[in-house]
Amino acid sequence: MSESPGAAVSLAPSPPDETAAGPPRAQRVLPLRRPGRWIATAVVLVLMAQFVHGLVSNPFYQWDRFTYWFLRPTLLDGLLITLEVTAFSAVLGLLGGILLALARLSQSPVLRGLSWIYVWALRSIPLIVVLIFLYNFGALYRTLSIGVPFGPAFFTFDESRLATDMVVAVVGLSLNEAAYAAEVVRGGILSVDQGQHEAAAALGLPRSYQFKRIVLPQALRSIIPHYVNQLIGLIKGTSLVFYVSLLDLFGSAQTMGSTYPGDIVPLLLVVTVWYLILTSLVSVVQFYVERHYARGATRSLPPTPFQKLRNGLHDLRERAREEAAV
Repeated sequence: MSESPGAAVSLAPSPPDETAAGPPRAQRVLPLRRPGRWIATAVVLVLMAQFVHGLVSNPFYQWDRFTYWFLRPTLLDGLLITLEVTAFSAVLGLLGGILLALARLSQSPVLRGLSWIYVWALRSIPLIVVLIFLYNFGALYRTLSIGVPFGPAFFTFDESRLATDMVVAVVGLSLNEAAYAAEVVRGGILSVDQGQHEAAAALGLPRSYQFKRIVLPQALRSIIPHYVNQLIGLIKGTSLVFYVSLLDLFGSAQTMGSTYPGDIVPLLLVVTVWYLILTSLVSVVQFYVERHYARGATRSLPPTPFQKLRNGLHDLRERAREEAAV
């Protein structure tokens, strides 16, 4: 075997490395320092502290009157009406939205056209206009009848007795909500992969079963976040029923503000806090419903607030142990 000139091959073992004699010493990995983030955090905390201090110390807010009005029976009665109107309108609006979405996706050009016209019209007209128009509906049609078109009537109703303030508010909000819910439901159905529809059809499943068991559960992952936004908007939209003589939470506060003009600001703060409470409760329900329908779609479910708190405390304990060990 020939070797290249000048090359030397040594088979003697290399001397041991003195630095690798013992086991490697555990070293803590230090995170990257980000001074800009700390500065921004400090600025935000200072601004928040100033805002809270001004909110608490400013006598203009009259927090003693806020405490007085917060649980007054008049405002609680208005809050109950707000909850009733919201519940009825949310259910009826969602049912109407599902029907409109299915009509929009049907093969019938008549159903598609009517659904499109309804959604286009109700999304174009302001809600306050719809409510006022329904409130004065009796001026256009004093009686309503059910019977043969262009023929005799079987049943006749007095519109003034049928359309109470509560009915006008619920119908107006439901009609408006159905138009927006229709697009939310339609978008959720279209978000389901087409292969799911084809696989269900290949198995010979009835269309109603396909929708209830296959399409709808997957579509809900997209429908729920968007519809909850609509529901929050509906809760705030109930404040407009005051203009059709229904004393909801906002209407009750407006009435009390007219009687006690010096308490307008505390009354508005009471209304604001109650709306914050209602929308926060809806957001909590949204989180757990989304978490329920996320099963099977994600590798791990998002942690609940209690799990986040427990994990945060665990990380703090581990970091304290590492600091003590160093």
